[in-house]
Amino acid sequence: MTKSIVWHHSTITKADRQRLNQHKSCVLWFTGLSGSGKSTLANEIDRRLYHLGIRSYILDGDNVRHGLSKDLGFGKKDRIENIRRIGEVAKLFVDSGQIVSTAFISPFRKDRDQIRKLFPAGEFIEIYVNCPLNICEKRDPKGLYHKARRGEIREFTGIDSPYEIPANPELMIETNKYSINKAAEMVIDYLRKKEFIQ
Repeated sequence: MTKSIVWHHSTITKADRQRLNQHKSCVLWFTGLSGSGKSTLANEIDRRLYHLGIRSYILDGDNVRHGLSKDLGFGKKDRIENIRRIGEVAKLFVDSGQIVSTAFISPFRKDRDQIRKLFPAGEFIEIYVNCPLNICEKRDPKGLYHKARRGEIREFTGIDSPYEIPANPELMIETNKYSINKAAEMVIDYLRKKEFIQ
């Protein structure tokens, strides 16, 4: 960053926006294997927050790849940059007073830890969407595991590229054991317990 670039502080602060919204803001960072249920769970939570009058938004991996990160591939370097961009965008959403959900594999622990550092303590909520690889492969909603097994996709997480399990996530949800309704309740209950929402 050059010395000529200076952060411009807004007259209206994050705290002001939170008071207007009547709820706190944070990022729900859903991480897990492809097919584990990250996007499904994020969408169900977003639906529930909407009906509770909570201002929220979802940053989904595939959707972001259509615009913000359409210039990136899927090698390790590009994945790291993709996650960095998402973290910065999520930070802006949190600053705007919203609860933002991010549904990304985000396979590397170091990258997730770097994103956590962008936020004040408590505002980054890492949710490990835990599902065994064999079940994710059976689900395979986009046919990606099939392509990876045939060698059509290289460096695919869980097949020929590692997924690093979160060391201390705020929540761990086993989507092979819980229904989508129960899983969503667990997240909403956490938000209530931590007083992000009433």
